[in-house]
Amino acid sequence: MGKNILLVNPWIHDFAAYDFWLKPMGLLYLGGLLRANNHLVSYIDCLDPYSPEMTQKHGKSPKRHPFGHGRFFRTIIEKPAQLEMVPRNYCRYGIDPDIFRNRLLQHEKTDLVLVTSMMTYWYPGVFEAIKIIRDIMPGVPILLGGKYATLCHDHALAFSGADFVIPGRGEAKLLQIIQHLFGEKPLLVPDENDLDSVPYPAFDLIATLDQVPVTTSLGCPYRCSYCVSHLLQRKFLKRNPHAVADEIEYWHNHFGVTDFSFYDDALLVDASDMIIPLLSEIKKRGLRCRFHCPNGLHLREIDANISRLLYESGFKTIRFGFETSDFRLQRQTGGKVRNEELRRAVAALKSAGYRTEDIGIYLLCGIPGQKTAEVVQTVDFVLECGAKPVLTEYSPIPGTKMWDAALACSSFDIRHEPLYHNNSLLSCQNDDFTYEAYKNLKAELKTKLSGITDRDDYHN
Repeated sequence: MGKNILLVNPWIHDFAAYDFWLKPMGLLYLGGLLRANNHLVSYIDCLDPYSPEMTQKHGKSPKRHPFGHGRFFRTIIEKPAQLEMVPRNYCRYGIDPDIFRNRLLQHEKTDLVLVTSMMTYWYPGVFEAIKIIRDIMPGVPILLGGKYATLCHDHALAFSGADFVIPGRGEAKLLQIIQHLFGEKPLLVPDENDLDSVPYPAFDLIATLDQVPVTTSLGCPYRCSYCVSHLLQRKFLKRNPHAVADEIEYWHNHFGVTDFSFYDDALLVDASDMIIPLLSEIKKRGLRCRFHCPNGLHLREIDANISRLLYESGFKTIRFGFETSDFRLQRQTGGKVRNEELRRAVAALKSAGYRTEDIGIYLLCGIPGQKTAEVVQTVDFVLECGAKPVLTEYSPIPGTKMWDAALACSSFDIRHEPLYHNNSLLSCQNDDFTYEAYKNLKAELKTKLSGITDRDDYHN
């Protein structure tokens, strides 16, 4: 006898938040698995940018881009005491708590609630959701998973209020907990080493499905010192490219989805085994879709052939991780891309038809020991190559190779308080690279990009 299980995507509490193709993919994967095991699954999205109640209250919806990204509803709330020094408004992004309460009241017979979590410093929104669930549904077990639950597991156990905190991938652990709580033996236990054995995510539970995220792999073969990928997924696993094409075709044909975002950390790695056959299959099937890569892709395998395939297959949003043009810092952060590789890749992409404004290059700002001049040099180098620099603030992440350096130089207690991981703080700024210097860099970059930049890309 299946159970009634509720999935909850909680609020974001932060100084800034933007829906850059953001979907709770892991949570909805679990939803698909639960349905395959004959459970009844429902979903509440506290971030819902299409909420009819919020639209009626505000008289309009947040600005959305036709490609499936855009702004959230937001309400200014009180800052946590730890963040009082930041001269910005602190907001709850998403629907009002009263709307959430009303939606919970419609799920009287819920047996189990699953709550996800994303950035470590977004935990206040997670806590608020769990508290309200506990008030409305006393006695119903609450499971917490996701990035915060994995990377700050002890903190989540101590303070979240959840009954179970699941680190890492949750498929097997969730089914074990359900069997423990209810005596329900699973009908389907996917092979964790076979990504194609997991049912499709339950994206159909989203009322307005403006885009669908897709993965071709989990994990990453690289070990960049600032990156968390290998902590969330220890083993690099790849799907069958034909199975990925099947999934894209399914959502396109059955739900009319046109825009797809790739959540991979290593989409272009081993190109001959994945991206080339995948794009060839998409072209063969005549799928007229648009594809987006919000995560930083690897440049190393970009050549004329791959560039042409990306362009002809409908890749509209291209973002690459470069981080820095400084050789010393390249070695320090992982050395996955060299300057000449960036130059060569940009030239190939532009020959295929991409414009400067189409090729976004992520540059990492505020890493331990970084100098302002190094960032300026990197910005100028990317512009010289014919691409668009995108400044991203470094956030210290527990367990990464750079964590010890961050602990040594940060003036904040990042070890014990995840709120201090907030990228708006520039937790590892120094006398040369200050918050004010970073603001000036952003202003200078805005001027340099005048005329070629879509403002939606600069949402922070």
